Formats: sequence, C-alpha cells, structure tokens
Amino acid sequence: MDTSEILVIEDDEEIRHLLRTTLSAQHYRVSEASTVAGGMLLATQQMCDLILLDLGLPDGDGIKVIQKVREKQHTVPILVLSVRSDDRDKILALDAGADDFINKPVSMGVLLARLRAALRRSIQTAGRTTQSIFRTGEIQVDLNKRRVSVADAEVRLTRTEFKLLETLIRHADQVVTHDRLLNDVWGPGYDNELHYVRLYILQLRRKLEANPSRPRYLLTEPGVGYRLVTQYFPDAWAKYR
Repeated sequence: MDTSEILVIEDDEEIRHLLRTTLSAQHYRVSEASTVAGGMLLATQQMCDLILLDLGLPDGDGIKVIQKVREKQHTVPILVLSVRSDDRDKILALDAGADDFINKPVSMGVLLARLRAALRRSIQTAGRTTQSIFRTGEIQVDLNKRRVSVADAEVRLTRTEFKLLETLIRHADQVVTHDRLLNDVWGPGYDNELHYVRLYILQLRRKLEANPSRPRYLLTEPGVGYRLVTQYFPDAWAKYR
C-alpha cells in the first residue's frame, strides 16, 4: 500500500475534489491548496513526496511555486497539470524545475501512471549517489569510467557527446529543454545555438540507436527538448557500485 504524501495545488474546486478522491482511493495521502501563497506555504513547511501543480492560480503564476520549491527542495517531483498548451509555457515550467508537464484534460489512468513513474524516479534518484552504472535496453553507461556500450559492444563517444548523454541520464524519463541542455553541456552564452543540440543528438542516435530515424531511447519533445526513455526498463540503475 502506497502512503506517499501528494500536495495538490489547484484553484478549480471540482478538479481538486476529483484529484483528492482519485488519489485517496489509491491510498495516497493528500493535502491541498488553491493559491500560490497557500501552495508555497504547504510546500515549504511540510514534507510531501510529490506536487501536482496548476499554473493558472488566482494570486499568481504557478511558476513561482516551482521556483520557491526548488530553492529548498531539489528532488521532490513536481508535475504541472495545466490547460496551457503553448510550448513557451512548457519550457518555462520545465526550466524552472518541473519534472513533467501534463495537459488538461487528462484521463485519471494516465495521470496516475505519470505520478507513479515520477515517484519511482524520485526513489531511484535518492540512491544514485553510490551508483554509476546506468542501463536502458541494450545501452549501458558507466558514468565513472565514461564507458558506453550497446549490446555489449563498446561505443566511442566524443567528450561533448558523452556530456550530453550524461545530462540526459541524470534526468532520465524527464523532458530536458533545449536551453537546459545548451547551458549544462556548452555553458552560458550558447542560448541561440540550438543547432548544436540537434547535431549532437543526431550523432548520439547514430551511435546508440538501432534505427536512428525511428529512435527508441532518445526521443524528441517537439518545440521543447529531448527525453531519454527508461520506463520500459525499470531497473535502469545497477544495484552495485
């Protein structure tokens, strides 16, 4: 039985009631807020395992909540649940520190699946400090030794290719925005060099994917960024040092 604490920050009373009922039926503990101020108060003063956040709140933008939480809590998953569908809103939320962006309306089954996946990633992240071996499908990466193999055959990556792959691994199953990749891999001052990311993702796909034109692992999130997929391979992190 899961007893994780879920904080719901949503101003629509009907949606909040639906989320509370659905989550409680799955044995999650639920706390609620309907404003930015109330959400930030609960998020910073009590322990929660995951935050479900609407962006359009009556006293401000939910982005403020993400920023405030990330000042104090680096690992708690934040799932944005919003009617906003513009790529700019998604990028702002993800760059602020959200782990996922889910458009309303969404089926409760899909929402629960995304929520469970985020909680699993959070648990895995907590134990990664002593782990360096990452696997997804036929790809294996030793982050300490900087070795990569596909189907047990070693693959040589350039320094930049490895740094890009390492960044995606650190955020596995999450959308990593173009700006985040440019900043983490190339550093400040490369904000307008989107072609760098596209070129190196293409090179990684050629080296890691069986069919680069139909990638299985390195997926494009159109207009936003890229995602390294592991959800089909739940034991992505090795159980040994």
